[in-house]
Amino acid sequence: KIYLFRGDITTLEIDAIVNAANSSLLGGGGVDGAIHRAAGRELADECYRLNGCEPGNAKITKGYRLPAKHVIHTVGPIGQEPKTLTSCYNRCLELAKVHQIRSVAFCCISTGIYGYPNDAAAHVALETIRKWLDKDDNFDAVDSIIFCVFLSQDDAIYRKLLGSYFPFNKRQEPINLIG
Repeated sequence: KIYLFRGDITTLEIDAIVNAANSSLLGGGGVDGAIHRAAGRELADECYRLNGCEPGNAKITKGYRLPAKHVIHTVGPIGQEPKTLTSCYNRCLELAKVHQIRSVAFCCISTGIYGYPNDAAAHVALETIRKWLDKDDNFDAVDSIIFCVFLSQDDAIYRKLLGSYFPFNKRQEPINLIG
């Protein structure tokens, strides 16, 4: 159910990947630029028609040339704003549920150029997803949630923190670490 993957999110063949986008949704640096380059021009065309996205919100598109079927674009806060970052994860998970997405990979949202401290951002990600899975029928709405990290620093942070948020899933299976 919960996985950690270190590598390129654009290579994952799953239902949806999450893009840490800017408010225009038209591509930028980091993971946003990598996703747009890998998906091709059609992604930018669809994003243009979405008329941007507010921080804390999310919008969904097709994956186009990506192995992932969909891209969920979310705009994180600039700086350390836990409420906005929590909203990003919740909005992405709500979209996944509505669109019957069974597997979703999250990149690190708002770290890097947006300046959210990596360890604090990981705590928000893990706590928010844990709470979401424990609510209503959400646990059965998804098969896998992947925390996709690119930097060794983030890999170390998630390896250290994952067990305290997800010691076991509801079926008493240990966390799977892939990659």
